[in-house]
Amino acid sequence: MSDDPVHYDVTENVAVLTMNSPGNLNALSDAMLAGLMAALERAKDDAAVKVIVLRGAGKAFCAGHDLKEMQAGRAAPDGGRAYFADLFARCGALMQAIPALPKPVIAEVHGIATAAGCQLVASCDMAVAAEGTRFGVNGVNIGLFCSTPMVALSRNLPRKQAFEMLTTGDFIDAARARDLGLINRVAPTQGLEEEVMSLARQVAGKLGAAVRIGKGAFYRQLEMSLDEAYAFTGAAMVENMMEADTDEGITAFIEKRKPRWAD
Repeated sequence: MSDDPVHYDVTENVAVLTMNSPGNLNALSDAMLAGLMAALERAKDDAAVKVIVLRGAGKAFCAGHDLKEMQAGRAAPDGGRAYFADLFARCGALMQAIPALPKPVIAEVHGIATAAGCQLVASCDMAVAAEGTRFGVNGVNIGLFCSTPMVALSRNLPRKQAFEMLTTGDFIDAARARDLGLINRVAPTQGLEEEVMSLARQVAGKLGAAVRIGKGAFYRQLEMSLDEAYAFTGAAMVENMMEADTDEGITAFIEKRKPRWAD
């Protein structure tokens, strides 16, 4: 692999983004945050891409923020306050960019996903983890409560389980993460990549416009009241119905044939 913080590869309409800093367990350094934002933007604009897979090189998915880099930021005259504010703002922008993308993002997780690395998993639309993977928001163990990771975590897990993880700093395993809703599936270590790519190919095989409209509606309706959500999603269904490829899909189903989609 090259020295780029994030590698970008496309196969079968799936963009695979590989965090490439195994020496520090793919920590979210300044370079990694910038690399991920650039890669996601590239995948968003890549017409060949329908689904995005996010994985980590080496023995772990992501160990969270780069603590050595953070400590170096303290050397500023203000003790690092401005640097830390900017760092967490940039990290928050990355986490928000993932659900805002019009294409599904699947995390392929192995080894560990801790602190902001666990936040990254929680921010993805779906996640598959290898057996033996451990998840934690462990900042409290070193005196730093994982307040920003808490945002994504508490929107995936029941609140009492999320709060227990945040206050104890304990890890949970992949099976527990699946049961709590942090990930979708657990795969054998040797079969992780194939499990993820199988899921990605299945989603990539759907009508792109339908998935784009549906993903946008999915996240927006979650924050609405029931009546607002039905009004909003009804309008989304209308938008979807106006697509020529949707007309073709319904016609093909009625005629018992495969659809011939332009998308």
